[in-house]
Amino acid sequence: MMQEFCHKLKNVITKGTVLTEEPMSSHTSFQIGGPAEIFVQPATGDEVRQAICLAKEEQIPFFVVGNGSNLLVSDDGFRGMILQIGRNLQEISVEDNVIYAQAGALLSRVARTALEHGLTGMEFAAGIPGSLGGAVAMNAGAYGGEMKDILKDVEVLTPDGEIKILSLEELDLSYRHSCIFENDYIVLSVHLHLEQGDKTVIRNRMDELARARREKQPLEYPSAGSTFKRPAGYFAGALIQDAGLKGYTVGGAQVSEKHSGFVINRGGATAEEVLFLIKQVQKKVKSRFGVTMEPEVRMVGFTDTEVKL
Repeated sequence: MMQEFCHKLKNVITKGTVLTEEPMSSHTSFQIGGPAEIFVQPATGDEVRQAICLAKEEQIPFFVVGNGSNLLVSDDGFRGMILQIGRNLQEISVEDNVIYAQAGALLSRVARTALEHGLTGMEFAAGIPGSLGGAVAMNAGAYGGEMKDILKDVEVLTPDGEIKILSLEELDLSYRHSCIFENDYIVLSVHLHLEQGDKTVIRNRMDELARARREKQPLEYPSAGSTFKRPAGYFAGALIQDAGLKGYTVGGAQVSEKHSGFVINRGGATAEEVLFLIKQVQKKVKSRFGVTMEPEVRMVGFTDTEVKL
């Protein structure tokens, strides 16, 4: 069945790539994850649409990923199709104060483009290691800025295969939330509205934030960034540290000694170890402070029984 599906897929993905048994450890910032049975990198929005439509017709499970910077993939991998919007969908253009970018463009690259054109407002995102599409879907933010502050509109693919433009209001953006995931939309491209600024000031702010990241975050280890969402009224890292979990280790997975809000791969960590560690953090923080820690990391390839977060 999968061989036949793969053959049909290659007939519609003529510009992009179709791989089989592709290790997801090569496509996640955790550097963890078993093989995707089929791994697709579409080259156009229409190839995205055709791949999704074909998977639905053939009843093949599928999951859409970006740069893999907020992802934990099971050690067993994913039996079905992983569709990556990244390598081939990175076009960026600028007109006046508006940046158009395809969903696969890295935030760092879009932020550099803004700098080159003297546009301010995106400095906060320059160091976030994700793609634009993923950042929109989760309303990514850092250092007082969020995607909702600079978004103009977003082009999405709906579950019915329609291309739709969503306004800022329709996106329903709040802390680490948009309507994208709950409506099963796929981000294809984005318009950002920025302001004219001074290149030197913009560059200095980006450099300042980059220094802060290097000093405070465990960038020397593979991770998925902040592991937990910020609970209302608290800071996730402080709760974890106060629960005595700084440096807590399970196999190759560890609560970072540099920043307790990060779970890192110290070397050879498995997805099972990371997941167990996350559950232990949730359990201990809940027991000590009565606060529920909700993971920011998306889980792929696990059963509901395995995850139970």
